[in-house]
Amino acid sequence: MPKTLLITGSTDGIGLETAAMLVALGHRVLLHGRNADKLAAVEEALSRTARRGQVEGYRADLSRLREVEALARALAARHARLDVLINNAGVFRAPDPITEDGLDVRFAVNTLAPVLLTRRLLPLIGPDGRVVNVASAAQSPVDEAALGGRRRLADDYAAYAQSKLALLMWSRRTGLALGAEGPVVVAVNPGSLLGTKMVREGFGLAGGDVRKGADILVRAALADEFRSATGEYFDNDAGRFASPHADVLDASKSAGVMRAIDTVLTHVLDQA
Repeated sequence: MPKTLLITGSTDGIGLETAAMLVALGHRVLLHGRNADKLAAVEEALSRTARRGQVEGYRADLSRLREVEALARALAARHARLDVLINNAGVFRAPDPITEDGLDVRFAVNTLAPVLLTRRLLPLIGPDGRVVNVASAAQSPVDEAALGGRRRLADDYAAYAQSKLALLMWSRRTGLALGAEGPVVVAVNPGSLLGTKMVREGFGLAGGDVRKGADILVRAALADEFRSATGEYFDNDAGRFASPHADVLDASKSAGVMRAIDTVLTHVLDQA
């Protein structure tokens, strides 16, 4: 039976390839992008081989948390059910790394936006759905002050790696807390140094075939092997479920990061 899936950051790279694969399989794909013109072009291109209404586009700048909330409202207004949410959008390097909310853009887009979007869309997903959070092999201990915008990180890699570990922590804690009452929440490293815009701009490398990353995201969204994987971490470099960074399994550190996420979301959204 065709499913309805939302993929953030689906106008290029792994997200776009994942969307194309899912459309080819006959599923309804809700695209997301930050640039309206680019989003429209991708929607038009994918719609050429799709049935009517199979592809929809939604624009939002995920570095602005109020736009994340607006995205969730727009989706809920058109869809009573969402089978799968793939939180794929990510940032490694930006000309100005501080958002209008005073946050590091890596924490805003890579951690806080997926958390907020997932929370707002949970009523649509239901207990038999899935949330696939795109993680990374880059994982570093989280500076809670940096996550909250109280300390600036000068190094792009450090900010990226910390933001991805924070998302991995949240994925595990949330998946285990929801259990049978909520959707599967799983974190997936799609593969290191694949040929995305992020890798080209951040590392100056052409990178590997993005289809490797798209294939594992499609599997995580649809395959039986992920049906009972809530709270787990899949490392596509190793091709298997694996142990994450030790901090993810440290109850005290994970609880601290969860509190920090809640604090910054409450603070920013209360300013709206």
